[in-house]
Amino acid sequence: MDGDYVSVERVIDAPASAIFALLADAGKHSSFDGSGTVDHSAQQSVPLSLGSTFGMAMRGRKETLFLPYRTSSKVIEFEPDRRIAWQTTGLGGLIGGRIWRYELMPAGGAAGPSSAGGATLVRETWDISRDKQKPFLKRGGTPGLTERAMRATLDRIAEVVKG
Repeated sequence: MDGDYVSVERVIDAPASAIFALLADAGKHSSFDGSGTVDHSAQQSVPLSLGSTFGMAMRGRKETLFLPYRTSSKVIEFEPDRRIAWQTTGLGGLIGGRIWRYELMPAGGAAGPSSAGGATLVRETWDISRDKQKPFLKRGGTPGLTERAMRATLDRIAEVVKG
């Protein structure tokens, strides 16, 4: 963990437009969640845009002894085929504040999104800089557990976009 952030990257053999379409549909988030905690969206298909809000039903994890719960998220960054981020809270905003950010770049390093085809470098970042539980989240095994789940998420995204 670098300060308040954990980031992982992976090259996915798919255009940025296909990956972004998956990320920008809250109804599909459980299809690529590598943590096993996203149960389902509160709605079937929710195309996202800047300022959109969406809810998720979450499963508890045996490692953390959490029971099922619900979250609310707001899209705070949105640049089609390049970047999307949402900030997640729970219990009416009393807890949480972490940000999940996905950045998409052509795998070859060229400028501009790879929406026409080709491979895409996907970076997922867990940003707890504004989270109300930041001191708790930085301790113990949470950063490592989160990093492993994020790597699994990028693997699942690759599987889903390949069809």
